[in-house]
Amino acid sequence: MNNDVGARAARPHRGWHDRGYIPHFDAGAIVQTITFRLADSLPREFYEKAAAIAPDNIERAILFEKGIDQGRGNCLLSDPQNAKIVLGTLRHFDGQRYRLLAWVIMPNHVHAMIEQIYGNSLSTIVQSWKSYSAHTINEISGAKRQVWSPDYFDRYIRNETHYANAKFYIERNPVKARLVERPEDWPYSSASNGALGCGRAARAPT
Repeated sequence: MNNDVGARAARPHRGWHDRGYIPHFDAGAIVQTITFRLADSLPREFYEKAAAIAPDNIERAILFEKGIDQGRGNCLLSDPQNAKIVLGTLRHFDGQRYRLLAWVIMPNHVHAMIEQIYGNSLSTIVQSWKSYSAHTINEISGAKRQVWSPDYFDRYIRNETHYANAKFYIERNPVKARLVERPEDWPYSSASNGALGCGRAARAPT
């Protein structure tokens, strides 16, 4: 066996690492919030501004959230069929690669909170979501297009207060965007579906 391959297999989680403009943190069995967006939802200048901000600075998150909340692009996920494809993708490996704690599918982006199961890298999890959903959306529509932006934003949950605030933010996103009056009125979120959909209570980090 190639020694480099063996080392990667033994250490599937990379800590801080960089994939372009956005550094990522992957440390195994921790709770993470992840935001990924459609390819045309954010102009390049947002990434250039983000590059000047420290990786774990809350200002970086605020910058991206403001950008995607402006509803740019073709908003493919406003089509219920596409939103259901993404929701099914998020749920598919729930309990195997991660525990799905909260989510919302917005017209041009997705927020999810997961607890990683050790041995499953964050980048692999997110790539599987994007790859399968993009292939299915294009197959059904007969299109050949780039569905998702190649990168994503993640932030690990520090404590119970951070967990509660992050879950509140995720589920309230449609209200903030003035799409509905109450979080539970948005059909593609954990607020209306129940966080996990299988009777397991979501756990805050201790």
